[in-house]
Amino acid sequence: MASYVVMQPPGSGVSPDRAELVRDRFAWLGFLVPPLWLLWHRLWIEALLAVAASVTLTVLGDVARLGFLAAGLSLLVSLFVGLEGPALRLNALRRRGWLETGVIEAGSRDEAEIRYLEEESVAARQPPRVGVPVAAARKLGHGPALGLFDYPGR
Repeated sequence: MASYVVMQPPGSGVSPDRAELVRDRFAWLGFLVPPLWLLWHRLWIEALLAVAASVTLTVLGDVARLGFLAAGLSLLVSLFVGLEGPALRLNALRRRGWLETGVIEAGSRDEAEIRYLEEESVAARQPPRVGVPVAAARKLGHGPALGLFDYPGR
């Protein structure tokens, strides 16, 4: 089962069908083509940094004549985007004002959407819970108290 983080767009009264489900897993396309994957998910700054890091590592490898080590260092950039790609997406959504409303475990994205919409419909049908303040719910004693507790019957 995979975990999906549910992100709601900013604004009150937003319908649940506009929620974004981000799967917490290794991003294979982010590993294979990091800049394109980042641009696809509108992570402009991260894509620019990934290109700059890859170019810098390649140039440093050529200048220092490191050969395969330069390719290995560029591979680290791809590995980072593959591992942290979903977290980068979540952070970008948080910066844009989206709210994290929950985590759903499901076998596929379709199943996660069904579970999320089902939970939202159940929550919408339940009446709001009204609580009574603790101080109003019990009578306060007039005698001495030890810590937070009162001595009843005195």
